[in-house]
Amino acid sequence: MDKEVRNFNRRYAKEYNIFRTIFFMSFLYIVVYGFYAIFYNYKIEGRENLPKKQSKNGKYIYAANHVSIFDPPMVVMGVHKPIAFMAKKELFENNEKLSWLVKRLGAFAVDRTKPEIATFKTVRDVLSTSWSLGIFPQGGTRPYGKLEGIRKGFAVIAKNVKADIIPIAIAGWDGYPKVKPFTRRNVIIKIGKPISYKLKEDEIIYEWCKQISELAGYENCAELPESYKQQVPETETAISIN
Repeated sequence: MDKEVRNFNRRYAKEYNIFRTIFFMSFLYIVVYGFYAIFYNYKIEGRENLPKKQSKNGKYIYAANHVSIFDPPMVVMGVHKPIAFMAKKELFENNEKLSWLVKRLGAFAVDRTKPEIATFKTVRDVLSTSWSLGIFPQGGTRPYGKLEGIRKGFAVIAKNVKADIIPIAIAGWDGYPKVKPFTRRNVIIKIGKPISYKLKEDEIIYEWCKQISELAGYENCAELPESYKQQVPETETAISIN
């Protein structure tokens, strides 16, 4: 099993070819759009924040809050681009049918307890193609309303590959459809402003948390970076932290 997980962990640029791209976009337009048309009233806001052209190194990282297993297609619907998502390795270990599908949709496994060199190599390979990278900084699904459990790995990766981050907020829902006739959930996909990889790691994390909190109506649990505390009066800093 360990060998199989490592294979899922390491993906190569040649795998993200035109055929996988066609499969990915076909799945999006035929399956995903059909599903959401039945179960959701959704709208997309902030498209003007999407880059008009790629960054100097070629790509951006799309980072979203994580409410349910339905979040990855939500992100893709918002940006209309093929995205390779980082997924917890347990997803590949515990469900063969689901792992078969997500692997063919470009996802790759990540060990959340210990970052591996293979992860960074895979990210670089993905971003050398026409695909972008998708990350959920919370590391797993979390109850809607409170932004906590943030892992710094997404900031480390952004700086390592020199890619700016685009925050994606999935707002207004708890993640699952109501299985009732003629009843659909409301959901808004809100696209935030790019966050530069040139910021310090804690600044990237804070800026992402700040935007997601404002866009999705979350409680922001991120600590104010030391560099920010030096820029504002003591009373204002206390207010910001609270």
